Amino acid sequence: MGHEIIVNKTGRETRVALIENGRLAELHVDRGDKRSHVGNVYLGRVVRVLPGMQAAFVDIGLERAAFLYAGDIYPEFVENAGEEGIDDPEATVAEATPRSKARAGQPPIQDLIKEGQEVLVQIAKDPLGTKGARITTHITLPGRYMVFMPTVDHVGISRRIDKDKERRKLRDFVEKHRPPGCGFIVRTVSDGQPMSALKQDIDYLSATWARIQDGQTKAKAPACIHADHGLVLRVVRDAFNDSVDRMVLDDRDAFAEVQAFMSDFMPQAKDRVQLYRGADPIFDTFGVEVDITRSLGRKVWLKSGGYLIIDQTEALTAIDVNSGKFVGSSSLEDTTLQINLEAVTEIIYQLRLRNIGGIIVLDLIDMEKAANRERVYRAVEDECKKDRARTNVLKISELGLVEMTRKRTQDDLVRSISEPCHYCEGRGYTRSRTTVVYDILREILRESNRGRQPTIFVNAHPLVADLMYGDELPSVEALEARLSRRVVVRAMGHYHLERFEVYSR
Repeated sequence: MGHEIIVNKTGRETRVALIENGRLAELHVDRGDKRSHVGNVYLGRVVRVLPGMQAAFVDIGLERAAFLYAGDIYPEFVENAGEEGIDDPEATVAEATPRSKARAGQPPIQDLIKEGQEVLVQIAKDPLGTKGARITTHITLPGRYMVFMPTVDHVGISRRIDKDKERRKLRDFVEKHRPPGCGFIVRTVSDGQPMSALKQDIDYLSATWARIQDGQTKAKAPACIHADHGLVLRVVRDAFNDSVDRMVLDDRDAFAEVQAFMSDFMPQAKDRVQLYRGADPIFDTFGVEVDITRSLGRKVWLKSGGYLIIDQTEALTAIDVNSGKFVGSSSLEDTTLQINLEAVTEIIYQLRLRNIGGIIVLDLIDMEKAANRERVYRAVEDECKKDRARTNVLKISELGLVEMTRKRTQDDLVRSISEPCHYCEGRGYTRSRTTVVYDILREILRESNRGRQPTIFVNAHPLVADLMYGDELPSVEALEARLSRRVVVRAMGHYHLERFEVYSR
């Protein structure tokens, strides 16, 4: 069973599902009010320079000022800027952007930019939570076959193109046709393509850069100079390869847009793009809706009977592996190894599906044998190779933990399609009914000290009221006797479980 790309458009929302071997592998959601800005190029104005953080805030016209690190500023006098990390296999804007760690001899930020200065920048990471967008002056323009880097004098070849002869041929061709002083990353999909297709990509990206430079001279900051493709075309550009059997869209305009893109860059693949004409919603027909519901809960079951618990916080994501119902058939060590190996496959799948990034900690079931720990670690590395996002995995610790990082450029899927529960205010739990009852009893004591009215009234959630007239009735009666006051509890169906009111009259 091959791969498919399914596109659903409903109102302002566009959803793109990548199906691999019959299973949902990635889901991308774009809404009118939460559209991704990654890849867009802006003429911004520096509003504040922070020498202590070696960073600056830049107004690019979005709701919050964007954040620019000193290491993401490209001065002409910084030698070899961007030489690290540009051989990534499937580089897009975020992956091709040089890392922001301080380089030897780099000038301090206050010597690079000044407040009020206009600067051409590109968004490398969307605003996340309360943070503004992460921006860089290292502009990167992804094409179908390569990524153009006008500020980096370097040619990189995808590591996944492993034949030396093909690598040399591609490098020589790009070296011959690239603009002086500019760089390219040759992407995996270039392998085996005619040189005319690569030349077309070089010309297209070079012309795009020329338009950006021209726009910079005419615009007044803050202004968007260049917008990257929309979600559907970005997925076509980055994910539509020979392994994709078909792409099915339920929107005529999106279908026409993809067909036009195919005509320019992938004419041989046009017959694999289809317009959906069914009566049922397209995600229902292809089983995507069921996969979304099943795959995005906090608890994820494994086929063996084990399960994962996925907890996401602001600081990191913790994934706990549990044996659950699985008891195995041989030794405890073999059973543990089997669960951990199955869990690793599901964990990396979940990271891709949910687009989880940042720091990730995997709490595996403890294994006694070093050989088994090494086998599980290798399994994590192998599964990560299927992921287009950049990952870094550390060895399993003595506590059975795997620490890893995954490149994040956008909000994760769960956060993008969810909001904090208004009932528990995002905590993931509420105070127990018994706890609320004792909070009420203490508040009754406080109320009794404010006056001497004969009756104290309590308004509370029905479940709390039932408990006060049930198991906790002796406590209520003891308090009435102690205070020589009557306590009347009233059930309020519209109350939050934790809400209550205590007053006397």
